[in-house]
Formats: sequence, structure tokens, C-alpha cells
Amino acid sequence: QVQLVESGGGLVQAGGSLRLSCVASGTFFSINRMGWYRQAPGKQRELVAVTTSGGTNYADSVKGRFTISRDNAKNTVTLQMRSLKPEDTADYYCNADIVRWVAGPTISYWGQGTQVTVSS
Repeated sequence: QVQLVESGGGLVQAGGSLRLSCVASGTFFSINRMGWYRQAPGKQRELVAVTTSGGTNYADSVKGRFTISRDNAKNTVTLQMRSLKPEDTADYYCNADIVRWVAGPTISYWGQGTQVTVSS
């Protein structure tokens, strides 16, 4: 089985910083795309940042404030969040496209989510 486990969420004041981490565990052949999504109450889940072999992409709302990074040796992806705003409050989910075996299909996995609350 493959699992994505997030950590690092919490409560922070506006202007503060948080660092989210996600580690992929289990047996698999490779990890392609890794990224972070978020879902605020009453809203749809949205892409925050993604990293692939071709580079990184960010939602316009977080550009210049958030940084996504990846450690392939440790199968981890990290989201460094700075200058946080109340509108960043949401549940943050790690997502990874994983190939379980050679020439196998790519399957999208999700973490359980970690809550980020930014107070004004």
C-alpha cells in the first residue's frame, strides 16, 4: 500500500509562516508529479503548488509567498508558506502521482489533510 502523510499544519497569525511536509511511504516504482491542494470551508479543492520534472507551478494567490520543494531521495514534498493571510485558511492536502511497478499505471494518491488556520 502507498500512503501520503502530511504534517506541519496549525494556527498562525497573519503575516506568519508555516511549513508543511508530506512523505510517501510504501512500495512503488516512481513518483511523478507531487503537489499541494487546499480546500476552504464551503469551497472546492484548489491547486496550491505542484512540482514535476519540468518545474514548478503555483496558484496566482500564493505566488511569491509559498515555495514548493521536493526531496526525491526521501520521497517528500514540502510547502514553505510565508506572509500568510486569513484567506489561506484551509485544509491542505498532499497529492502524488505514483507508479507502483515498472510499466504500471500512474495512480493519484492523496494524504489525509492537515489544517492551516490563519488568524487576523
